[in-house]
Parts: sequence; C-alpha cells; structure tokens
Amino acid sequence: VGYGSGKAKEVPQAIRKGIESAKKNLFKINLTETTIPHQVLGHFGAGSVLLKPAPEGTGVIAGKTVRAVMTSAGIQNVLTKSLGTANPHNVIKATFDALTQLRNRSEVAALRGKAEDEM
Repeated sequence: VGYGSGKAKEVPQAIRKGIESAKKNLFKINLTETTIPHQVLGHFGAGSVLLKPAPEGTGVIAGKTVRAVMTSAGIQNVLTKSLGTANPHNVIKATFDALTQLRNRSEVAALRGKAEDEM
C-alpha cells in the first residue's frame, strides 16, 4: 500500500500525479489473516493513530481517512482511534507510520535471538 499527493490546475491531472507519487511509495504490511498482529501507535506531526487487532467479524472501526487506508491495505478487522489533529494529510501519514511498525513472529524472534517456535 502507498500514498501520494499531486497538484495541478486541472483535477484529472492532479489525480494522475497523486497516483504516480503513490506508486513510488509502496511498501508491504505484515498481517495475520484478516487483522494486524499487534497493537501499534503511529505519530506524524500533532497527529497520532492507534491501531488495535480485532476478532473475526468486527470489521473496520475507523474514521473515513483511516478507513480508506485500511481497506486499500486489505485489513478487514481492526479497531482504530485517531488522536490529536483531524488534518487528513497528517492522519494518513501517522497511519502509515503505524503500519510500518508492524512486525511478524519471525522478525520478533530474530530480534530477540530466539527460534520462532520458542516464541
């Protein structure tokens, strides 16, 4: 998933520039089936976004800005809370900061110097 912004005098040109910018900023997200592996807090500027894993069937509980990111990333069950600013640009960047902090079991095991089955 990725994000980008573009400016132009005409709307279609601005959308095209934004899409090209987003394609340059793509990265992978660690998921466990339909949710995130652990709770995480992302920051950008005055904004913070809290992401919490949710059980199957919960859905995406989020505001419109964070919901757009979660659905485009393929996350189906998550609880979120936007703290601080309501500026959509800062909220999106805080959401992506939180998503980049997600780790899977093998990464955590490697950081701790243990085998994955010991976790």
